[in-house]
Amino acid sequence: KLFLPHQVIAVGGDGTIKLVAECLLETDMSLGILPAGSANGLAKELGIGDTPKTALDILVKGHSKKIHITTINGELCIHLSDIGLNAYLMKRFESMKVRGMWGYLMASFKVLWQHSLMEVDMKIDKKPITIKAAMIVIANATKYGTGAVINPIGKLDDELFEVIAIKKISPREIFKMIFTHAPYDSEKTEVFQTNALLMRSSKKVHFQVDGEYLGKVKEVRAILIPDALKVIVPESV
Repeated sequence: KLFLPHQVIAVGGDGTIKLVAECLLETDMSLGILPAGSANGLAKELGIGDTPKTALDILVKGHSKKIHITTINGELCIHLSDIGLNAYLMKRFESMKVRGMWGYLMASFKVLWQHSLMEVDMKIDKKPITIKAAMIVIANATKYGTGAVINPIGKLDDELFEVIAIKKISPREIFKMIFTHAPYDSEKTEVFQTNALLMRSSKKVHFQVDGEYLGKVKEVRAILIPDALKVIVPESV
């Protein structure tokens, strides 16, 4: 008699989790996470954290929960994707010798003031929107692995994802994202909600999905797939 596993454990960061999740879509198997990456953004988002002992306890005592995903230009996205400044930062981060949070911060200092605004046409719920922005985030989750809250209204189990346009890099807005989580200034940061998105840039822009840099694109198409993945989460989630 053939026995199939009921769960698969991914050991790594967001990129590894993404690869394993792709194999589990449309199955009844649950995805467990043992964080071992540079930032472990999804593990933190789900309340697993980045401590191996705590994660092991959750794998044993936790429960399965269905979450939605998005597909972006054919790529599975569980956590966060973006174009512009942060994606360029990911590109720089990949080439740095220093890894982890220090490497990310060093890359940030190198690119933060080198950015230029993108001009982007978006179609959200059939409504055309033209916007200039330093970066645009397609967000399933609420925060990056650094702890910066980019999407305070995000939920992994609702029927929407958020599109966050950072129209101007502002020290005050960055402070809110990292520390206070106060409401954004709509003149600098604008948030949209949808289940489908078409976005075109006037020129090619840097693009990343779940921490993996994927080159430059001029067009982004995103669609939500509800209840697509079962993940093991803490009892309290």
